[in-house]
Amino acid sequence: MPSVPSVPAPADVVRLRVRRLVALDPAAVCRALAEAPWLGQEVAATDAPPGARRYLTDLVFPLPPDGRLLSLRKAALVDIGPSSPRPEGGCEIDIAWRSATLAPLFPVFAGRLDVSSGGLILEGNYAPPGGALGRAADHMLLHTAASGTARWFLAHILSAVGA
Repeated sequence: MPSVPSVPAPADVVRLRVRRLVALDPAAVCRALAEAPWLGQEVAATDAPPGARRYLTDLVFPLPPDGRLLSLRKAALVDIGPSSPRPEGGCEIDIAWRSATLAPLFPVFAGRLDVSSGGLILEGNYAPPGGALGRAADHMLLHTAASGTARWFLAHILSAVGA
């Protein structure tokens, strides 16, 4: 996960959970995430956890949430941790992202991706930028954008494995 200069207080983080229920080959998804050139350019990361890979990519913010009219792109650093196998098949992988530029204006996300034959679940926390004002904006708009980006990320993974 990316290192964050100061750990936000629990009141400063927002829980995010997005599911994509689809029949898939979990082993194929876990392999695709072990090395993910489809995600973007791999970059050196001295502050990443052991075994994690960092990619410079564009995250997409669909607007409206289904992305029909407009999609905004933001250069981001995405960390993909090593895979932990699940007893019933599939894997769990730590996932994190943060802005590649203008970091204070972009939410920092840290969570876990659960890959199973029934689909993908991305669950974690993000810190809305801007303190109390950012939290208020999160309630009105940013949570919708964060959820849309997480849904886009899951769809991007599925597209990479042809699911």
